[in-house]
Parts: sequence; structure tokens; C-alpha cells
Amino acid sequence: MTVIAAQPYDYPLPVDSRRIALVIIDMQRDFLEPGGFGEALGNDVSRLLAIVPAVKQLQDAFRAHGLMVIQTQEGHCPDLADCPPSKRERGQSNLKIGDQGPMGRILVLGEPGNAIIPDLKPKPGETVIAKPGKGAFYQTELEEVLRSHAISHLIVTGVTTEVCVQTTLREANDRGYECLLVEDATESYFPEFKQATLDMVRAQGGIVGWTATTEQVLAGLKTFV
Repeated sequence: MTVIAAQPYDYPLPVDSRRIALVIIDMQRDFLEPGGFGEALGNDVSRLLAIVPAVKQLQDAFRAHGLMVIQTQEGHCPDLADCPPSKRERGQSNLKIGDQGPMGRILVLGEPGNAIIPDLKPKPGETVIAKPGKGAFYQTELEEVLRSHAISHLIVTGVTTEVCVQTTLREANDRGYECLLVEDATESYFPEFKQATLDMVRAQGGIVGWTATTEQVLAGLKTFV
């Protein structure tokens, strides 16, 4: 059996390499770039930008091996019909979903700030899932896409660790997918939240999934494909 060295124990890879996919969650300009919505809320976006090289390494490796790469974008249609009022109104920020922000309307699909950062730009034909919620399965075609490609194993990256990444991991776990979260290819504005999420994912024998580093994932892929 081919494995990736991981916590809490080695992550078993499927016999057929075509059953594994890389999931890159919400690596959007508004969340990562200086001058975007994330920074406007007072966050240190440099923390999130720091993982781009690791995510890029994984993206390149999956592409080179002909394995599936999926990206997600959190965003809403321009009329905000898919945005619950509770989501739009929560918090006491002067900027809310749909308002004009530094890079266009905030969390609205098609706006400049909602785009995936240039370093990770999807290639033509790669799957991009627009999601109105935190989890990548809620009101999206993700499960249909995974089932149509017989995907059973997910290597998960992206931001933020404790919100959209963790929500997606838990959704995937409930649906029977074997999930590995890449420790240095995910990040939070709050380091303690990231660490807590890593601990929760791999607690109790991997109740939600596994965690490993980019180096460990790449080493495993070399023996796998």
C-alpha cells in the first residue's frame, strides 16, 4: 500500500491514482492581497500570502501527474439572492457583502477582488466551484463533480483554516471522503485558530482526517504516480 507520511498515522492512498484530487479553497485576492477586503478588516494578509508557494508546488505536482485540481471561490450573485441576510448583516464592520470595497463589490462573483490570485490561476478546463457558503458542498455541484470522476481522496489546502477549510473537511468527512489537510498550505489570520483546527482534524485517531506537510505529500506522490 502506498501512503503519505502523516498525522495521526500514515495516510493510505487509493490503488488508482485517478481517485485523488487537490482541493484549493478560496485563494482569492480580497482575502490575500494588500489593499483587499481582508486587510480592510484589520487582518495581517501576509500570513495568508505566505502559503502561496506551498499551494503552488502542490498545484504544479498534481497538474504534472495529470491528477484533478479543484478550486473554490466564496462569492454571491450580483443581486445577493443567494446570500442569507444573517450572513450579510453579521458583524459590525462598515463593509458588508455586496458593498463597494477596495477591489470591487465584496464577495460578489466576477468582481476583481473575488478572483483567484494570479499565481494560482486555474487552467482552462480545471474545475472552479463558486460557493455561497463556507463549506464547498453547500449549494454547489462539488459532490456531483467528485462522484463523476470517482474521486475518493482529497488533499485539502487554502484559507482560512478554521472557517471555509474546516467546514469543507467536515462536510467531506460526512460524505465518506478520505481527507488530508496540508499543514503549511493552509492558513488563518489567527495562528491559534489554525493550530486548534489541525489538532481537531487529527484528534481521536483522525476523526475528521489526516494532516501532513507539503514535502510529505510531494514525497508520497512520487511513489504513487
